[in-house]
Amino acid sequence: MTIQQAAEQADARTAAKGQPGSDPGASVPMVAFEGAGKRYGPSGEGGFTAVENVDLTVARGAITGIIGRSGAGKSTLIRMVNGLEATTSGKVLVDGVDVGALGEDGLRGLRRQVGMIFQHFNLLSSRTAFDNVALPLEIAGVDKAAIRAKVGPLLDLVGLGDKAGRYPSELSGGQKQRVGIARALATDPKLLLSDEATSALDPETTQSILELLKRINAELGLTVLLITHEMEVVKTIASHVAVIDAGRIVEAGRTFDVYTNPQHETTRTLLAASLKLPEWLRSSIKPQPAAGDRVLVRLVFFGETAFRPLTGQLVAELGSDVNILAGAIEEISGEPFGSLVVSYSADPDVVARANRFYAETGLSTEVLGYVA
Repeated sequence: MTIQQAAEQADARTAAKGQPGSDPGASVPMVAFEGAGKRYGPSGEGGFTAVENVDLTVARGAITGIIGRSGAGKSTLIRMVNGLEATTSGKVLVDGVDVGALGEDGLRGLRRQVGMIFQHFNLLSSRTAFDNVALPLEIAGVDKAAIRAKVGPLLDLVGLGDKAGRYPSELSGGQKQRVGIARALATDPKLLLSDEATSALDPETTQSILELLKRINAELGLTVLLITHEMEVVKTIASHVAVIDAGRIVEAGRTFDVYTNPQHETTRTLLAASLKLPEWLRSSIKPQPAAGDRVLVRLVFFGETAFRPLTGQLVAELGSDVNILAGAIEEISGEPFGSLVVSYSADPDVVARANRFYAETGLSTEVLGYVA
């Protein structure tokens, strides 16, 4: 089956479900994982399950992040979207088309509609920036005049119009990634996959690449699915996030909701790692208190609690024993929130008074651990 035939069948199924006068494609997610899994090797001993029973949708036109530790299954999951990894159970649908049902011709067609950018750029050192961007068009058989008309504006879009004749060795890491993004956009994809695209970049360059991806998403209406191990990346760019651990999605939702009220231990661990605490303090945190220890608590201010003087009230409730260790006012997907890390005595009576205060005020909190 070709991708065109599969797409026609998917459109027909969607139209049959739609209501008169509605847009039949509006409710179809750009990507849908339905019980999707990937196992390497034989079943039982000697095999390895990288992704297991994933149910997840990626909304059309959104930027969605998948975050997890190294080895959690992120790269395998994203490569299942464009067929670079075949599912061994369940299915992956792209714009309603079952990727696993496509033959070689269908997969080639799919990959023209799904652009991909990589952690280490994957540029050909013997080709200029222009020629690297032109490569997928050359492979697709596009004539030279059309290639020239396409590549120039793409390099302008990513801010490299004056670097068309430069080779990768003459470009910075951020510039190489911009070439990679332009190349991924060359075939007018409807979906852009980002495989740890900022992990090899410094913080300032990372920010500029994320701003570029946000602009491309807004201007082109392009759906973006990215994987990362960095909470800062997800917080900056993604409207929705899924947390993967040991091949399973353990938490998913709006980035703001997941970040401000994490439900799974893996999510809380990833968030704790992103807190800007001094290393001496971070390294001394322990999971259980001993006599005389202090409890470290992360306070999160958003919605109604963002406009109330709750920190001062907490100090008044507990006395001068409260220490403020870190704090910031930030944005997640354009929504403001504040966070504060405080410590106070882990004495059960003090902790009970603090917990009553949190319950009465609706303040969102998370216990990070205990320190001597």
